[in-house]
Amino acid sequence: MLSNQEVAEELLGKFGDQVFDFEEPYGMLTLSTTREQIIPVLEFLNKHKTYQINFLTDLTGVHYPDNTNKEFAVVYHAHSFIQNFRIRIKVFIAEADIHIPTATVLYASANWMERETYDFYGILFDGHPNLVRILNIEEMDYFPMRKQYALEDATREDKIDALFGR
Repeated sequence: MLSNQEVAEELLGKFGDQVFDFEEPYGMLTLSTTREQIIPVLEFLNKHKTYQINFLTDLTGVHYPDNTNKEFAVVYHAHSFIQNFRIRIKVFIAEADIHIPTATVLYASANWMERETYDFYGILFDGHPNLVRILNIEEMDYFPMRKQYALEDATREDKIDALFGR
C-alpha cells in the first residue's frame, strides 16, 4: 500500500522545488506545481511502474480574485486503481496569462473536463484538440463561474428579506 510520504518524497526527489505546498487534507496527498511541470508530473505518476496513477478523476478550475498573480487554480484529481491511491495537484495561474498545457496527451477524459473548465472559467488549455464551450452557448462573452458577478440581483423588489433569514 502506498503512503503519502513515499509518493511525496519520490516527487521531491524527481522534481525538487518544482513541487511544493504539500498537504494531506482528509488523508489525500495534495501538492502544487507550475504550469510548466504539470504534464511531466502527471506523466511521471501515470507511467511509474509502482504508482500507476492512470485515471483522471476530475479536473476543474477555481477563481481566487484576491490572489494577485494567482487568480486561478487548475485542480487535478488522479487515482491509481491498482494501488487504491488518490492525489490532488494544483497549478495556480495569473489572469493576465491564463494558459496551461492540455492533459489530453495523457488522459482522454481530460478533453471534456478541460472544455467545461474553459466554458465556466475561461482557462485556456494549450494544445487541446477542440477547446470550445461545452455547456453554454458560443455567443456568451463571459465566464459564469468567475467571482466577478453579484450573487443576488439588488434591484429586485419582490423579495422580503425577513423571509430569507435577514
